Amino acid sequence: MNLAQPPAGMKWRDPVCLIATWFGAGLLPGAPGSWGSLAALPFAWMLVWLGGPWALLLAVTGLFCIGVWAAERYTLAAGMKDCQNVVVDEVAGQWLALLFIPLDVMAYFAAFMLFRAFDILKPWPVSLADRKLSGGAGIMLDDIAAGGYALLLMHLGLNVIK
Repeated sequence: MNLAQPPAGMKWRDPVCLIATWFGAGLLPGAPGSWGSLAALPFAWMLVWLGGPWALLLAVTGLFCIGVWAAERYTLAAGMKDCQNVVVDEVAGQWLALLFIPLDVMAYFAAFMLFRAFDILKPWPVSLADRKLSGGAGIMLDDIAAGGYALLLMHLGLNVIK
């Protein structure tokens, strides 16, 4: 398995690289966005287990802010508008999709699948954010919108099941 390399002049241990690629998940071959979303799940589970859903909400907010900075720096170093190796946006979006759902493997799987579908299909306003916004904020916001859609459907589905 060949990992992608960080941009020239950036080392693996650079905080920008660690955050933007979510500790290297975005450097895995194939589908970096899916790897990033998958890598987000155990962190979310641990946050909710240790501090409840409000800890995850706080983490989403903090990661969004840090992610804007890291995504901007990483893409500038890579010389690209939206480098596919940047997956901190998927992590924040995936965490948003998991807010206030039960600690249940099937619920997490459903949230993962919904988030990935919205992230890939990019319905409006996800597509608008993807097209119109640039820089770190643009990279982060389309995945936050996709996470919001997944969150909404998860809660609708969970309330219908009850």
